[in-house]
Amino acid sequence: MIERERDCVIAGGGPAGMMLGYLLARAGLTVTVLEKHSDFLRDFRGDTIHPSTLTLLGELGLREKFLDLPVTRLSTLDAVIQGQRMTLVDFGVLRGPDDFLVLAPQWEFLNFLAQEAQTLPGFDLRMDTEVTGLLHERPGPEEDPADDGVVVGVRMRSASGEEQIRARLTVAADGRASALREAAGLIPRESGVPIDVLWFSLPQPVDPPPATLGYLSAAGMVLTIDRGATYQSGLIVKKGEFEELKRAGLPAFRARVAQAAPILSGVVDTLTDWKQIKLLSVQLNRLPCWHRPGFITIGDAAHAMSPMFGVGVNFAIQDAVALANAITPALQRGVAPSETLARVQARRARPVRLMQGIQGRGHRLIARSTQGQQVLPASAVTLIRLASPALRRLTARIIGVGLLAEHVHTEAASRGDGRADPKTRPETSPSGG
Repeated sequence: MIERERDCVIAGGGPAGMMLGYLLARAGLTVTVLEKHSDFLRDFRGDTIHPSTLTLLGELGLREKFLDLPVTRLSTLDAVIQGQRMTLVDFGVLRGPDDFLVLAPQWEFLNFLAQEAQTLPGFDLRMDTEVTGLLHERPGPEEDPADDGVVVGVRMRSASGEEQIRARLTVAADGRASALREAAGLIPRESGVPIDVLWFSLPQPVDPPPATLGYLSAAGMVLTIDRGATYQSGLIVKKGEFEELKRAGLPAFRARVAQAAPILSGVVDTLTDWKQIKLLSVQLNRLPCWHRPGFITIGDAAHAMSPMFGVGVNFAIQDAVALANAITPALQRGVAPSETLARVQARRARPVRLMQGIQGRGHRLIARSTQGQQVLPASAVTLIRLASPALRRLTARIIGVGLLAEHVHTEAASRGDGRADPKTRPETSPSGG
C-alpha cells in the first residue's frame, strides 16, 4: 500500500474543494484533491458564478482569464409572476467591475481552476479516486478507547490500488452525500423541504424573451436559465411527485411545462424520453458541528443549500476562502488547531443559517404553485412592482455579494508561483475577516 504525506488532503473536486486546493497550493503548501469521477462533466450542476466570486477571482489575478472563456453575462434577472414580467435583481447597482452574473457550465469553471492549480508545485489532483475512509491517530495510550483521536488523513482506492494519504488537515468537500462526513460521525440536521426540481434542457424559442429566471403562477413554476442556445430548465414539483408524473406520461408532463411557461410551448416537444429529465431532490440541512480534530467539512458537506437563488456554488467557495484565510498560517507552521477550525465554522455558520431561512420561506411560497394555488394575491404583485427599484438593490446585494463576503488574505494569495510572498502583510477583509 502506497502512503504519502501532505499538508492538506481534500475529498471532492467541486467548487469548494478546487478553490481550497488552489488557495493552499498558491500559499506554498502541499495539497491533494481527490475526485471520485474521471471528469467534471455532470448534468445540471449549479452554473452561476456570482459577482462575489468574480471579485475573488480578481483578487487572485484570474478574473479576466476566466471571463475570456465562452460565458454568458447577465446584468439583470427577470421573472414572470402571475403573468407580469418584472426585474427582480439588478446587479448593475453593485460596485464595478463585478456588477453582473456569469453563467458557465460548472465543469468549465472546475476545469479552469484545475488548470490554474496544476501550475503550482504543491498541487496534486487525483481523478477517478474514491475516498474509502479516514485515518485516525490517538495521542497516547491513556486516551479514552471510545475516542477516535485525531484525523491524520484518508484511505482511498484508484486504478493504482489501495493507498493512504497522511495530512495535517483533512477536508470533506464531497457534497451533500459526503462519505467522509459520515465516517467522522457528523450527522446533519434536516429542514423539511416541500419541493423537488426536475431538470431538463430545452432549445430556446425562435424569438426568445429577455433573459428570464422563471415563470411562476397557479399553473406551476418553471425555471429558464439562459445557456446561450438552450435553457437549463426546471419544473418545480411536490416532494416525491416524480414517480407519479412518470405514470401520467410524457405528454402530460410537456403540457404541464407549457401551461406554466407558455413561451416554451413550441420547444417542449423535444422532450421525448424520461432519460432527458433529471430529479434534483431538494435538501436543506446543516451540521451542528463541522469539525473534528484534524478534520473539517465545507460546502454542501457542511450545509446543503437549496437551488433557490443559485447561491450554493458561491457559498461553497466562500467557505473555502474563509478556511484558507484562517488555516494557512497554522499549516505553514505544521499544525491545524481545532480552535481555528471552530472559528471557521463560527464565521460561516451565520450567513448559512440566514440564507437557509430565506430559502425555507421561499420554498413554502413556491409550493403553493405545485398545488394549483395562486402564489401571491394581486395586491402583493402590484406592491412588488411598485417597490421594485429598492427590491432590485436589496436582492442584488443579498444574491450577488452574499450575507458575508469573503476576501482573499495576502497570506493565502501568493505571487502565483506556489511560494508565499514575504513582503506581504495580513490584511483584514472589508467584511471583517
